[in-house]
Amino acid sequence: MLILALETSCDETSAGVVVDGRKILANLVTSQIDIHARYGGVVPELASRKHLEGIGVVIQEALRQAGVAAADLEGICVTRGPGLIGALLVGLATAKAMAFALGIPWVGLHHMEGHVLAVLLEKEVSFPFLALAVSGAHTHIYRVEGIGRYQTLGRTLDDAAGEAYDKVAKLLGLGYPGGALIDRLAAEGEATGLVFPRPLLHQQNLDFSFSGIKTAVLNHVRRLGAPPSEGEIRRICAAFQEAAVEVLTAKILRAVEGTGLGRVVVAGGVACNRGLRKRLLGLAEERGLEVHFPDPALCGDNAAMLGVAGDFYLRRGCVDGLEVNALAHWDLDSANFHQH
Repeated sequence: MLILALETSCDETSAGVVVDGRKILANLVTSQIDIHARYGGVVPELASRKHLEGIGVVIQEALRQAGVAAADLEGICVTRGPGLIGALLVGLATAKAMAFALGIPWVGLHHMEGHVLAVLLEKEVSFPFLALAVSGAHTHIYRVEGIGRYQTLGRTLDDAAGEAYDKVAKLLGLGYPGGALIDRLAAEGEATGLVFPRPLLHQQNLDFSFSGIKTAVLNHVRRLGAPPSEGEIRRICAAFQEAAVEVLTAKILRAVEGTGLGRVVVAGGVACNRGLRKRLLGLAEERGLEVHFPDPALCGDNAAMLGVAGDFYLRRGCVDGLEVNALAHWDLDSANFHQH
């Protein structure tokens, strides 16, 4: 099945062409980072306008790179939610219009379902598995029984991990987005004598909290009484990353112990983080676990990741109608296939 996938949930406009839910023919992503960087974060109105300007061009280029015409498409999948409502509507309206004009089925998908299943575009991972989904807007642990069958085991109670990275980077004057910058500076620094809190670390639940770590960084910077030096910034980044990575790894290990599942997929933009990758791969070797990371190109927001679930649903006649709307908030458990 030849599918066009569209992703416009935040500040990346992306179109992908995927065959049989496994083979990527094209995966074009255009970022708006330069536009939002001056504001220190994503401005929803600007994001929506840029999606409107770019989505037609991105689709045309994706089809060109894939070597197919619009008339060859057999289905369309698109992010329905969660995300910025204005941004989502651009992708959703485009998918509806194309599906109607071409006379082909379409389906709206959960953004995190795309992230969790992205690894299947590169290799087969046996079900069931645990998914640690970490991005700028999400930090969840899911039990994944199969495509379309998800159970939330834990979630952040406040900031997402990626959001905390971006906010700490802003506090340190590093710019936006901050995750990759902090990751690089943390590798260059040592956290000697500086320890930030690990919220909820010793509680037996699988929930997360990153707001307290961010506040601890703010208080430390204020106590310095002057802008931190380059060396101090590296020290802060190292200490912050140590805290964040310890919490993430401790919780997923607790989920492994509680469920007995030894397979873990790490997904979302923060799955690119080298500190997290190194720590989890080290633990996997120590404890005999399977830990899978998608290629970095499939960790950030992209359309091709939707092709796995899109192919699965469309083949089974799970088709959405023109009345289906975007959802700014949407729990993955309620997006399960049997409830579609």
